[in-house]
Amino acid sequence: MKGRTMFSGITQSIARVIAIQDGDGSRRLTLAFAPGFCQGLRQGASVAVNGACLTVAAPPRQDNAEFDLILPTLITSTLARCRVGDAVNVERALADGAENGGHALSGHVDYQAQVEQTRRLGDNLCLRLTVPAGALRYLFAKGYAALDGISLTIAAIDKREGWFEVWLIPETRRATTLGEKKPGDRLNLEIERHTQVLVDSTREALEEKLSALMELLGPQSAHAGRPVLALPA
Repeated sequence: MKGRTMFSGITQSIARVIAIQDGDGSRRLTLAFAPGFCQGLRQGASVAVNGACLTVAAPPRQDNAEFDLILPTLITSTLARCRVGDAVNVERALADGAENGGHALSGHVDYQAQVEQTRRLGDNLCLRLTVPAGALRYLFAKGYAALDGISLTIAAIDKREGWFEVWLIPETRRATTLGEKKPGDRLNLEIERHTQVLVDSTREALEEKLSALMELLGPQSAHAGRPVLALPA
């Protein structure tokens, strides 16, 4: 039985946007790929474009392929703002049983992260990114996150200030678009699914226990002069 579409977060190539056709709540992108990328690629196949799983909308022509973006993708991802000439990270879906050298990605963008600052230390580049408050509960130091489709380890995080940092080695900067990012740029963020499930399951269990405790305390708990416990956002 065929498994679900998965990606590794290891960019295979950089493609260029060569045409954009906007529709009513939709957009079609035409991408030009490096020679050989489209070999064996067929209509209906999946490709991660800056981390967003897109479907090949028509039979590829030489090194070009077209992709349709529906409204949810346009709302959630940065692809609504891309322009002709932009470079994008691309990865073909993993074949069933293929080795995954990154971490398992679905190609579903959860949030957008914004570059707050960049700094260099020797050959390495650090990106500090800010994210919406809802994303912070799923991000942890030494955990994983995917930025524009690239699997990265979170080097540091400050949940109170709302930022986290990743470091880019020279190979990552060479093989992807991340080395060109500057403050104010926005990136697609996919959180690690196992972490999301663990955090949400734990949160739901605690909320249920807290609710049961409040019921046991009865109406007097509302007038006891003590603050009601609440889970952080």
